[in-house]
Amino acid sequence: MSKKSKKTIEPMKQEEPTVQVKPKAKEKAKPIPAPEPVPVPIPEPEPFDIQREILSMKAIMLDLLAEVALLVVSQKPLRRPTANGKIQIMDKQTGQVYPSKNSTYKTLLKSGELKELVDQGIFGTEPEKNTFGWYALVRALPDRFEEVKPEDQA
Repeated sequence: MSKKSKKTIEPMKQEEPTVQVKPKAKEKAKPIPAPEPVPVPIPEPEPFDIQREILSMKAIMLDLLAEVALLVVSQKPLRRPTANGKIQIMDKQTGQVYPSKNSTYKTLLKSGELKELVDQGIFGTEPEKNTFGWYALVRALPDRFEEVKPEDQA
């Protein structure tokens, strides 16, 4: 077996705190005198010539108008949504041709021809906002409409 050695603990010696003393300055520093402010000359404004200012503003405006005109001319005309031209709808009862399925539904709804179907609730609570009204219309009146191609109409 190993022998255990006993260590003796000695109390720590307290050292006296050391204070460093700075030597006093024999002479005090002399304050530096503040520099005297130098006056800045302010130039006198020229007399205001309103006619000259108006002409310069007019020239600037004309330049800007010319740039805007060039931008407007260079833009492509906005494309308006049109039917794709592949399918048109012919109403067999009236003989009228509509450019698209949704156009058929919207036109007949606004004209009041679908009042009976609206009262039955076929197109929902808000028929004006129904984007699939054409399909409900064809289901309700299957023999009234016919799909035609634009070249068949001529």
